[in-house]
Amino acid sequence: MALIEAFKRLLGDAAVLTQEEDLAGLIEDWRGRYRAPALCAVLPANTQQVAAVVRLCAEHGVPVLPQGGNTSLCGGAVPSAQGKPPVIVALTRMRRIRSIDPVNNTMEVDAGCVLAAIQEAAAAAGRLYPVSLGAEGSCQIGGNIGTNAGGTGVLRYGNTRDNVLGLEVVLPDGSIWDGLYALRKNNTGYDLKHLFIGSEGTLGIVTGAVLKLHPLPTAEAVAWLAVDDPQRALEVLGLFQATCSSRLSAFELMNSDQVRLVLEQVPGRRCPVARIEGWHVLVELSDTGEAQELAATMQAVLERALESGLISDAVVASSEAQRKAMWLVRHSVSEANKKAGVGLTSDTAVPVSAVPAFIEQATAAVRAIVPELPMVVVGHMGDGNVHFIPFFSFDAWNAVADRDGLAERIRQAINDVATSLRGTFSAEHGIGRTLTGEMSRYKPPVELALMRAVKQAFDPLGLFNPGRVLPQAATPSASSSHAINSQRET
Repeated sequence: MALIEAFKRLLGDAAVLTQEEDLAGLIEDWRGRYRAPALCAVLPANTQQVAAVVRLCAEHGVPVLPQGGNTSLCGGAVPSAQGKPPVIVALTRMRRIRSIDPVNNTMEVDAGCVLAAIQEAAAAAGRLYPVSLGAEGSCQIGGNIGTNAGGTGVLRYGNTRDNVLGLEVVLPDGSIWDGLYALRKNNTGYDLKHLFIGSEGTLGIVTGAVLKLHPLPTAEAVAWLAVDDPQRALEVLGLFQATCSSRLSAFELMNSDQVRLVLEQVPGRRCPVARIEGWHVLVELSDTGEAQELAATMQAVLERALESGLISDAVVASSEAQRKAMWLVRHSVSEANKKAGVGLTSDTAVPVSAVPAFIEQATAAVRAIVPELPMVVVGHMGDGNVHFIPFFSFDAWNAVADRDGLAERIRQAINDVATSLRGTFSAEHGIGRTLTGEMSRYKPPVELALMRAVKQAFDPLGLFNPGRVLPQAATPSASSSHAINSQRET
C-alpha cells in the first residue's frame, strides 16, 4: 500500500509495524475486552516525524489513533471495529527527559516517557512529580494527559490537569503547536492546553509537555486502618483534615472483597491488620519536616480516632519496606481483579460528603438487578472518586445470556445514583468508547454541542480517534438543533 511505503521511507522499515504478531499488543486492550484491526502502527522518533505521519494520514483520509501505554480502562486506546482501520501512532521511542529546572520547579518531557521514569527523574533532582497510579510502571505521560489521569495524590496535588503547565501538540492537519510554556501566570487569551488535556487524542497528538514539580517530601507517615463502614471512614477523613491540613496526601478506601481479591490473586501481598472483614483505609501524611514529628502527628490522630470509636484497628508503617508493602496492596487492585473475574468498573465521583450514601444506594440499585452480586469497592475517598465494581466470577459472567445488555443496565443504575447525588460518571479514566452512551444520557445537549464545535474546529475531517469521547450526533430535527443519538458502540 502506498501509505505504508511512504511511512517506511519516512521512518525506516523497523518503525512501521504491519505483521499480526507485531501488532498484537497494540490492537487489544490490556484487559482483553476490545480488539480490532489496524492498518499499521508507526513509531516516530520525534515531533517532526509525528507531524509528517499525520500529514500523510490526512492526505490519504486514514484515521489516526494516538496510543501511549495502552492502559485505558474505557477502550479508548485501541482500534474500533467501526469504520476504516486506523494508523496507530505509538510514541514509545519518544522517551526523552528534555530538561529539568529545579528552581522553576518544572520538567519538560517527551510524551512517550513512562510515568515512573518521570517520577524517578524528578526525585533525582530533589523534586516530586505527584501523579501516581497503579499503572505508573507502563503508562505514558501523553496518555495521562489525554485522559487527565488522577490517581492517589489528587487529594493534595490535584490531577494531571493541575500539574501540566505547557504542551506541544501535533494538530490534525500536521501543524505543530508549541505551547511549552513553563509559566504559572500567562493570561494571554484562551488557555489552549486545557482543550487537549482529557481529549483522549481526538483533537491532536501531545508530543511534549512541561510538568509542574513540587518539593520532594523528606518525611512520610503511612498507616492502614480498619473501620466498620464508609461513614466512619468519612469521619476519620475529617479528623485528619482538621489536624493535618495539606500534610494529608492520600486517603484511600477499600472494602474487604477488594482486599481479599488482592491477597488471593497477587503473590506477596498481605493485609496489614488482623481482620479482613469490614472496610480498610490507607492514609498517608507527607511533609518536608522531620520524620519523628510527622509520625507523632499520625499517632495522635489515630489515638483520637480509637478513643472516639471511629477505627477498630490501625497499623503504622515503621519502615520504608512496610510503607511500600502497604501501597503495593492498594496498587495491585487492577491486576487482582483482572485475574479473578469480570468487574464492571465504574469511575464515579460524588461530593466527598456523599461517598457513604453513594456506596449504599449503588449497592441497592445493582442488587435490584442481580441479587446478592458481590461489590468490590476501591476509591480515592479524599477526593470523592469511587470505583464501585459489581464483580462476576468468570463462570457467572459466561452464564449471562445478554452480557452487553446486563452491563448497560448495571452501569446506568450506578451512574443514575451518582448523578442524583450531583456526581459524575467519569472522574479519572476518561470516556473512550465505553462511556459515549453515558455522554448522551447525562450531558446537557448544549454542552455536547459545544464539544462538537471544538472537535469540528480542530479535526474537520474527523480522523483523530473517531468514535471516542463524543457520541454520534443525530440529524437535527425541527424541534431541536441539539438532538443526540443515544446509540453507543459496545
